[in-house]
Amino acid sequence: MASLIDNDTHRTEIFDSLPYYDNDLEKNPILREKVERELAREPKPPQTLHPRVPPPIELFKDKPGLAAELARVEAHQPLAPLDTIRYQLPAPTSTPGTDEEWQQALKNAQSQLEHQRIRHTNLALLQTYGPNAWRIHNYLLEATAKQAETALEELKQRTTDINRERKNSQTQIGNQLTSLENKWTELISSILQIEMANVALDAEVDRLNKKEAELASM
Repeated sequence: MASLIDNDTHRTEIFDSLPYYDNDLEKNPILREKVERELAREPKPPQTLHPRVPPPIELFKDKPGLAAELARVEAHQPLAPLDTIRYQLPAPTSTPGTDEEWQQALKNAQSQLEHQRIRHTNLALLQTYGPNAWRIHNYLLEATAKQAETALEELKQRTTDINRERKNSQTQIGNQLTSLENKWTELISSILQIEMANVALDAEVDRLNKKEAELASM
């Protein structure tokens, strides 16, 4: 974790955590237990999202047919069977049949004939232009997949480089902190030794002053 301090002349970054260098938890298992107990006392994260988190996107808001199909797929429901009734040519139910029933049957037959003609036209167009269209489509998909794979590899490489840079930087900073800590310990030890020497010298001076006073009084 790093914090920033802004001044008028410069901007200083202060590190208070070096996860790539600090190994206190590995050296002292008791510390890990204390950390785990402290984490257990922490309140659970809120169930509601942060206000800055955008709301979920509602897909196919203006297309109820696609929204219903998406809901069916999410619910793992089977696809509805095809309606084959409209592809049939039912005859009039009565015998010999009324003019209105024969007219309806004739219109249905004409609709089926037109449908078959359109299917034949579509199949001819697909046979003529379909292979090239699919080749172009597959080429575009392959190009998109290659771009995504390249972007993924670049992102992985950037992540690796950043982690390596962080590790090297934190290791260097950790070594500096360890060196400074050792130097501080040595200085404290030297100061304590000097203070003890001063106390001893003060006691020796007091003893000599007393002895001098005794000799002067004789």
